[in-house]
Amino acid sequence: MDPLLLLDDWLTAGILRSSTQIAYRQEVTSWLTWCTQSGVDPYHFGIEHVAAWAEERYLRPYLGNRPFDGPEALAFLAAEVPEVAKSHDRRITCLTQYYTAAADRQVIRAAPDLTALRSGVDRDGTAPKRLDPDERDAFLIAVGSWGPHNSRNHHRDRLIAYLLLEGIRPGRIVHLDIRHLYPVTSGTGTASYEVRAPDDHENVGKPYALGRITSAALKEYLPKRRKPADGVHCLITVEGGQGIDSEYPNKIVQQIAATSAVLAQRTPPVTADAVAHTGGWNTPQDG
Repeated sequence: MDPLLLLDDWLTAGILRSSTQIAYRQEVTSWLTWCTQSGVDPYHFGIEHVAAWAEERYLRPYLGNRPFDGPEALAFLAAEVPEVAKSHDRRITCLTQYYTAAADRQVIRAAPDLTALRSGVDRDGTAPKRLDPDERDAFLIAVGSWGPHNSRNHHRDRLIAYLLLEGIRPGRIVHLDIRHLYPVTSGTGTASYEVRAPDDHENVGKPYALGRITSAALKEYLPKRRKPADGVHCLITVEGGQGIDSEYPNKIVQQIAATSAVLAQRTPPVTADAVAHTGGWNTPQDG
C-alpha cells in the first residue's frame, strides 16, 4: 500500500479527534516527505533515520553543537527546552501509531520500536491524574498486546507496566533488588513473589507483595534478564548490564500507550506516575 494511502486509510477509519487527525497527518506527511527526499524507504528504515528526520526538521536549532545521537541529547532537550522535548515525543507517538496501523494491515511485519527516541518528558505539568476505568482497561489491553512485534525487550516492558499497576512508583521500580526477591506460596498453593527496594544506604526497604499477574510477568522476565554488570543488583537491567534510569518507566508507558487509540492523545497524558496512582483495581497506597 502506498504510504500516503495508508495514512488516509488509518486516519479516516480510526477514532481520533479531528484536531488530532490534522496534527497526525502533518507529522506523518513531514516524515514521508523527508524519506522521499533522503532516498529512504518508509517501510524499511532504521531508528537512525527517524532521529535524522527529527534533528533536521525540528531539533537542530535547540541542540547547539550537539548531535542528536542518544540519551545525552534527549536529556539535554528535556532539561533545557522541555516544550520542544514534549513536541518531539508527540511526533514519536504519531509515528508509532502510524506504523502500528501498518502492521495491523499487514503492510509491514511489525511496528518499529522507537522507545529509545523518547525524552520521557511529561506533556502536562499538573499532578498525575489517575486513569478512569475505561482508560485503565485500555492500558491493560495495550500491555497484554505488547509483544515481540513491538519490542525485543517486551518481557521487561510488560513487567514494568504491571509493577506500576501494583502501585509501585517509578523511582522505586528503579531500585528493586534481585537479592531481595522472594518466592511466596499462599495457603491455597498460589505462587507469587515479594520484592524489596533498598535505599542508597542499603536499608532493606518496604516489601511489595506482587499479585499473580505481575508475578507471572516476573517469572517470564527472569530468564530474559540482561546479565548484570559487576556490582549491579537491580532486578530490571538493560543492555550493558546496568539498571534502568528514573525516566525509563515513563518512556515505556508512553510507548505502550501510543499503541492505543483511546490513550495516545489523552490529556493529561498517560505517564508512569499516572499508572502507579491508578493501580490494578483499587487505588493503592503511595509506594
